[in-house]
Amino acid sequence: MEGSEQVNEISVRVRRRTPGRGRLLAGVLTVATVIASLAVTTLARAEPSGPPGTTLKAAAERSGRYFGAAMGRDRLSDTGFLAIANREFDMMTAVNEMKPDATQPNRGQFDFRAGDAIYNWAVQRGMRVRGHTLAWHAQQPRFWATLSGGALRTAMIDHINGVMTHYRGKLAAWDVVNEAFAENGSRRSSNLQSTGNDWIEVAFRTARNADPSVKLCYNDYNIENWTYAKTQGVYNMIRDFKARGVPIDCVGLQTHFTGGSSLPGNFQTTLSSFAALGVDVALTEADVTNASASQYQGLTQACMNVPRCIGITTWGIRDSDSWRGNENPLLFDRNSNPKAAYTSVLNALNAASTTVPGTTPSSPGPSSSTPPASEPSGPCTATYRMTNSWGGGFQGEVIVTNTGSGTRNGWTVTLTLPGGQTLVNVWNAVNTGTSGTVTFRNAAHNGSLGANASTSFGFVANGSGGTAPGNLGCTSP
Repeated sequence: MEGSEQVNEISVRVRRRTPGRGRLLAGVLTVATVIASLAVTTLARAEPSGPPGTTLKAAAERSGRYFGAAMGRDRLSDTGFLAIANREFDMMTAVNEMKPDATQPNRGQFDFRAGDAIYNWAVQRGMRVRGHTLAWHAQQPRFWATLSGGALRTAMIDHINGVMTHYRGKLAAWDVVNEAFAENGSRRSSNLQSTGNDWIEVAFRTARNADPSVKLCYNDYNIENWTYAKTQGVYNMIRDFKARGVPIDCVGLQTHFTGGSSLPGNFQTTLSSFAALGVDVALTEADVTNASASQYQGLTQACMNVPRCIGITTWGIRDSDSWRGNENPLLFDRNSNPKAAYTSVLNALNAASTTVPGTTPSSPGPSSSTPPASEPSGPCTATYRMTNSWGGGFQGEVIVTNTGSGTRNGWTVTLTLPGGQTLVNVWNAVNTGTSGTVTFRNAAHNGSLGANASTSFGFVANGSGGTAPGNLGCTSP
């Protein structure tokens, strides 16, 4: 929330949260009870192995997750912010720079300079980027205020296509629709809602057609308490979408915990219930009043206990970056010093099993077990493309496709990086080697491919991207 937009955002958020606080309190257990219940779950899980991470990103990566932050373009000249961001985080979200009003200031006129500045800074340092957001009742292009009905629906579709075409293949995820539900569990009254109750579905279908490879997310606040009406409203929508084949991959829980909406005792139940629908869950805008160490520990541990909780993002890094700065809600103080809450989060991340709970570790070689008859052996195909480049580095994507008639369980891609190219970061695959001939094996979540189905993985590398990797090949069990 930057500049004048920050003031507007704060006034809206404070006003809209107030009605839900009393109801949230009714479902909140004491923090001590939450931590105790989470600890019982943790005791039953595998002990982590290997050295603990000494930074947030290193600790999160031990279990295949990320730890991210949000930044505005003005932070690109803030050396204190950048030093912490580069050291501690491996996922970045733009605060305002990818929102509808920023990316399309005038009809048909797109402006990606601010978003690209954040994106380029992040990927050049081996980070991934979450897109935030495509369709929202707030911060809309000015000309949307003059439209309604079919004209507004068309404008929304055109906006999604325009923005996603620019970022196609570059982002880890998009918050396709943001904050579309009211506290009572019904749809929020907005100009987008007035175009028809299917507008969210249309947004997701448009987004999938625009970029088949990116994760598509629904994002909202006050959906952390499982018994709360708003949570149930969003849950029912996701369940309906999955039943009808509407493309949705993840749910973002903003996790803005305040004095009136603190960590609920059933938070882990909420995460696991959404995940059981077949979507990933992520904590997308976390901040906590006075940076309560026990609440930060509890929310982190709940995520670690749910296999499909893929990562945590704090909305800013230091208290001076926060839209709730007067509440000191982040992990670093105004002098860039880590707080007790930082240590509690780091410890909870390191305590997680080094294998994401409920998945099978990626082995250093092909599985020794015989695949079922429905998983015939044979080759798959791998296609490489460079998605972005800059002085001294580039980002690449490899699309893996099962060309057979049956389901394949597991794949391996090999390629040779030209001299001078070295891997910095890899996502959606497990790599062996960082230069020369490199092997990539599927991650736990994307190894199974049906007939003609595809998945993708990406990487950031140092060196010139002008020469594509050679000897690209793909095999599967």
